[in-house]
Amino acid sequence: MIKQFAFLILFFNKVTCRIHMFLKIPLFKNIGRNVIFNPNDSFSYHTIQIGNNVFIGSGAKFSGEIHIKDKVMFGPNVVIMNGNHDISQVGKYLIDIKENEKTTAIPLPVIIETDTWIGANVIILKGVIIGRGSIVGAGSVVTKNVAPYSVVAGNIAKYIKNRFEDDDIIRHELELNKLAKKI
Repeated sequence: MIKQFAFLILFFNKVTCRIHMFLKIPLFKNIGRNVIFNPNDSFSYHTIQIGNNVFIGSGAKFSGEIHIKDKVMFGPNVVIMNGNHDISQVGKYLIDIKENEKTTAIPLPVIIETDTWIGANVIILKGVIIGRGSIVGAGSVVTKNVAPYSVVAGNIAKYIKNRFEDDDIIRHELELNKLAKKI
């Protein structure tokens, strides 16, 4: 009896979470098909564009202009911060500088290219482009662009290795193109 009750509670929680997710989909700037995210996470919805077949692990915090392409996986607790504090104003406390008073450069979008995997607890800062087919290791802090088909990790994220050899990248792309034509 207790197992059935626990199952019903879990089922109800999952169904209500999915309903909540579908209600939040229109809040995004643009969103593709088959996108899974936790609706209780923190998103600046109106500035985020998401492609098709994207999974965002729970605990995500996405802020600012973000472009996520197709076939991307995010582990839990990924943070994308696309803003910054203006530290150049003399005679003002940082906390007192309002958004319309900022004088530093306009934030650049964060771009996550197709076929990437962002591990758990990764932090990605403003203006970063995560290249196609790349992997970012768990716990990394990404402050600079990540080359296509590379693996990076660490705080600050550094290049570890290529995901594939050059010949394998070409073969991988050809196979992906074949799959795309079937769809």
